Amino acid sequence: MSIQTITHVEYHCANAAQTAAELQTGYGFLRDADQPAWKPAVQTVHLHQGTIRLRLHSSENTDHPVARYVERHGDGVAALALGCTDPQAALERAERHGAVVLDRAGGLIAGFGDTALRFVPLQDPPTRTGGELLDALDHAAICVPAGQLADAVRFCEAALGFHRIFGEYIEVGEQAMDSSVVQSPSGDVTFTLIEPDTSRRAGQIDRFLADHDGAGVQHLALRTDDIAAAVRTAGSRGVEFLNTPGAYYDGLAERLGGTAIPVETLRELDVLVDQDHGGQLFQIFARSTHPRRTFFLELIERQGAGTFGTANIKALYEAVERQRAAASV
Repeated sequence: MSIQTITHVEYHCANAAQTAAELQTGYGFLRDADQPAWKPAVQTVHLHQGTIRLRLHSSENTDHPVARYVERHGDGVAALALGCTDPQAALERAERHGAVVLDRAGGLIAGFGDTALRFVPLQDPPTRTGGELLDALDHAAICVPAGQLADAVRFCEAALGFHRIFGEYIEVGEQAMDSSVVQSPSGDVTFTLIEPDTSRRAGQIDRFLADHDGAGVQHLALRTDDIAAAVRTAGSRGVEFLNTPGAYYDGLAERLGGTAIPVETLRELDVLVDQDHGGQLFQIFARSTHPRRTFFLELIERQGAGTFGTANIKALYEAVERQRAAASV
């Protein structure tokens, strides 16, 4: 009955065809050969790359749930589909531990705000074509209102059977946030849960919650086995990534010692690096194209690191702050 993986992400947006085209052009996603037929008032496009599956939905009918989601939140992750050895048993466990069932036949429960969780059977991975930029969905970062982080962690532990593997309180100037990382026993489903510290000056997590109108997925991290090649390729196709101050790279040797990817390459591409007890990880955040700046993508390469280094989430926080500062000029 245990949760093994995220089989697909259900993404609601204003224009599924346009969003799909951007992901295909910029990141190399492939459109499924057998597209589902148009449902009444809904356009659906399925994309895949590596083991990542995205289901994009849009609707011009303002009364349709997809359109209502977009009206309230903007484009965003409406559901994460969790592949289980026994979806029915997983649903029953979640319900026993207080989960609200939204659609029993569809295996859907309430998750984080309007981002639901769907229990589904395990699926065969898509056929690999070679030359793909991205391999898998590494983790989903989810923002929750202040005071709800502990409850969100308990929900993941009790209802989903996850374990808390990491936690960090982050201070950036006068702003602060708290975070916990929870993971499935399989190690293939990871949620980074973040709440703002409202006793400090309001920051990006507060703005996300206000602009998104509640809890939800702030970003998806997509794993690659060659982040330098992925950044160069995506950048050449029009994807913009957040910049990193040069001083960050000046201090890497003192902070980490040697890096598996040369510092000169990291500096050239604005890639961040961190490490845990298992090794190093490399990451970069794409500039959000969302009108509300409430959703973006991350690229990540792991070279031995199984969790997160202590500077991982702080690096994200500071990178997004730089983007917001630049946008306000």
